[in-house]
Amino acid sequence: MPEQPAPTPAAFDAFAAAYDDDFTHSTLGRLLRPHVWEVLARYFPAGSHVLELACGTGEDALWLAGRGVQVTATDGAAEMVRVAQAKVARAGVATAVTVRQCSLQAIAHRPEQLGPPATFDGAFSNFGGLNTLSEWQPLAEALGQLVRPGGVLVLVPMGPFCPWEIGWHLLHGQWRVAFRRFGGPAPAVIGDTTIPIWYPSARQIKQAFAPWFRPIKTESLGFFLPPSYLEHLTHRWPRLFRALNHLDQLTAPLWRGWGDHFILILEKR
Repeated sequence: MPEQPAPTPAAFDAFAAAYDDDFTHSTLGRLLRPHVWEVLARYFPAGSHVLELACGTGEDALWLAGRGVQVTATDGAAEMVRVAQAKVARAGVATAVTVRQCSLQAIAHRPEQLGPPATFDGAFSNFGGLNTLSEWQPLAEALGQLVRPGGVLVLVPMGPFCPWEIGWHLLHGQWRVAFRRFGGPAPAVIGDTTIPIWYPSARQIKQAFAPWFRPIKTESLGFFLPPSYLEHLTHRWPRLFRALNHLDQLTAPLWRGWGDHFILILEKR
């Protein structure tokens, strides 16, 4: 497809008000997020100070704060930041969670705005934040400065090989949509704006981060579960998808970078 400009963070303002209803509190959101929380709990113990990238409405930051983790949560969309700040205030965890308007692109080019070198014990990005970038090495270099040696990154991008997406659209004769994640950026409609979304493989991200971080583990997230735009299927067959979610947890290490998302864990060299 033709070259497209990088998405502006403001495009995601249209999602802010409805994001929790559309995803956080949805059946799929409730199935998928605990998988990520198990990983975050494993690598970010109480007393850690972690950086969250593309925090959205702050759901993960609030959960970590409840476990005694200090979080600097960042997002480029002003409305996402506003919603996250309001949630932090309501939860009474303002001393544990700082929410700042700062995009991935801004962090990649000006990491010093978040503090001196080795400020954080780790960093994470959940549910596709990295998919708004066309290249990942500038961000990797910035995180290499901000995260202390031995610190951990937990990255959860959308990957190129999603069996549910491919199968669903092939079944409906939509060949081009079925394979839209391969080859180049795919257009996504965000409110009134259409933006490009990239789908890196685990190998691509590992290569981009290699000068500063070594890979520890890769596992799938949502290999047996559909993308969020097929949420209506979970309402029709709830018992089936609870069983598939259980199977997803049991087999996640086998599928590695496959699935709607995958979880990549890296350690600072």
